[in-house]
Amino acid sequence: MKLAFIIDPIHQLDPCHDTSVALMEAAQTLGHEIWVTQANLLSVVDSKAWAMLQQVELVPVQLVSGRWIAANPWYKLSTGCFTALETMDAVFMRTDPPINDAYLYATYVLDCIDQQKTLVINSPSGIRGANEKMYALQFTDAIPETIVSADKQLIRQFLEAKGAAIIKPLGNKAGEGILFLQPGDRNFNSIVELSTLRGRIPVMVQTYLPKAKEGDKRIILLDGKPIGALNRLSSSDDFRNNMAAGGTVAQTEITPREYEICTQISATLRKDGLIFVGIDVIGGYLTEVNVTSPTGIREIDRLDNTHLGYQVIEWVEQTRQVK
Repeated sequence: MKLAFIIDPIHQLDPCHDTSVALMEAAQTLGHEIWVTQANLLSVVDSKAWAMLQQVELVPVQLVSGRWIAANPWYKLSTGCFTALETMDAVFMRTDPPINDAYLYATYVLDCIDQQKTLVINSPSGIRGANEKMYALQFTDAIPETIVSADKQLIRQFLEAKGAAIIKPLGNKAGEGILFLQPGDRNFNSIVELSTLRGRIPVMVQTYLPKAKEGDKRIILLDGKPIGALNRLSSSDDFRNNMAAGGTVAQTEITPREYEICTQISATLRKDGLIFVGIDVIGGYLTEVNVTSPTGIREIDRLDNTHLGYQVIEWVEQTRQVK
């Protein structure tokens, strides 16, 4: 197969951490061509999606004494060529958030791919319709008590009723801008004003889950089915469990309650074309559904001695054969 990956500039990726690299390595090992591009290098010509693509050859990372070790250099790029994306068997949209204008316009370009010819992971319309915070709200039996509002008084009432809460910007990633609220905090007004841009944009406010101290579980789903998980634990000086915020990772298992959550959301994910997804679960509650560039494969493979990237690429192989 010929596979294209829309990523952030490749020199900015961490081969020992980034799931995009793990997927590309798996595809290369399985004998497929790997091509890379960026969202700003996409075009529409004659109503078809095109991109300036470069073929990439990777030096796979090695697991040494429990750590991934990368070669230097770890990739080699070919000269770029302007290519119709429908000549690819699959296109992976793996640009990191935020979902700004540039990201949104890239999904419109990807709409111009004939999905009878080329599989797009994840679906451009699915990405647009699945804000990673808001998307979870439709699964009412799975989420903690939550409001979304820019109204300071409503947020105050929710906080006082719940005793403690977490405030989350709707467009950020990796724990950016997440704040812990307690009743009586003298900074409450300033926190809400800063988070909502003085009442101009809504934020998500969720009841604080004490079990967050035991970790924030990332579960990877492929075509609606869980294939692996890891537990993220906060550092001693931060309540956030995100790896990007200094959190550590630990081996874990998927509980019956978490399997139940996966079952609840699987049909909706498939309907929306969200094939490769990472959900976040705290204390048996779904808190986020990550659809843009979910990560965690490297850590799960290291902890569990798995090869999740192979499972993803083999799923693509099987899907393309069916078509």
